[in-house]
Amino acid sequence: MSTLAPLRLLREPWNASEGNQSNATAGAGGAWCQGLDIPNELFLTLGLVSLVENLLVVAAILKNRNLHSPMYYFICCLAVSDMLVSVSNLAETLFMLLMEHGVLVIRASIVRHMDNVIDMLICSSVVSSLSFLGVIAVDRYITIFYALRYHSIMTLQRAVVTMASVWLASTVSSTVFITYYRNNAILLCLIGFFLFMLVLMLVLYIHMFALARHHLRSISSQQKQPTVYRSSSLKGAVTLTILLGVFFICWGPFFFHLILIVTCPTNPFCTCFFSYFNLFLILIICNSVVDPLIYAFRSQELWRTLREVVLCSW
Repeated sequence: MSTLAPLRLLREPWNASEGNQSNATAGAGGAWCQGLDIPNELFLTLGLVSLVENLLVVAAILKNRNLHSPMYYFICCLAVSDMLVSVSNLAETLFMLLMEHGVLVIRASIVRHMDNVIDMLICSSVVSSLSFLGVIAVDRYITIFYALRYHSIMTLQRAVVTMASVWLASTVSSTVFITYYRNNAILLCLIGFFLFMLVLMLVLYIHMFALARHHLRSISSQQKQPTVYRSSSLKGAVTLTILLGVFFICWGPFFFHLILIVTCPTNPFCTCFFSYFNLFLILIICNSVVDPLIYAFRSQELWRTLREVVLCSW
């Protein structure tokens, strides 16, 4: 019986036959290339945790009028993007569990349609999450380098247009991907978009860190407190490393998987790498769990509002 599979369209290369994949995988390393048997319960648990976390972030931003600013609206959109990953993962896992236990019997054609809908949700969340991560980086860049003009540059109207454009582009791109997923050009566009966003955030954060270091050096030279300067610089470096490190660790394997699909679909070592696709999905879901901690919980105002929401003190 056909069953749902996470991102079925990307799990294995479409230009390699099943027999060739099996033989290549077997020759690449035996048991090592069988992948990891990740239980559905783990997907379900992580999906629930991510869903609850991001719902709390959205509720807190909507509740507190002090958080009604472009920056927090972007964080709210990022939380919604992560919720798409959680919802699609929860729906898929529940259907798989019900089908495996014989509680739910669905025709193969309906399963394929469900696969397409879930794949579309995940692809849309991929594009929107990457986009809003970049938008947040740009917003912080403007806040630092154009502090006096920030409110005239990042107006509420421009923030709304930006958010609407990202959601529209995510929906259109995910639809195009599902329709033309057998075309390598589509995968190359997705890979190129990931690399572009990674380089953009890297450049912006390094530039911001360089400015902060310059300011700290000036203060240190005036106050003659080099120890304070070194401590602050180290703290900034650690924060930058965490931000970019978590992003790369969680998304890197997934996009490396896409690169291998395009470059070496039948290579034995590549097919061995393909067998760990579920692990890459777990990392993406973990990113949805970690995002609220990095981009939202660091704000004292948001943290205070989150505690009020949890304690039901509306």
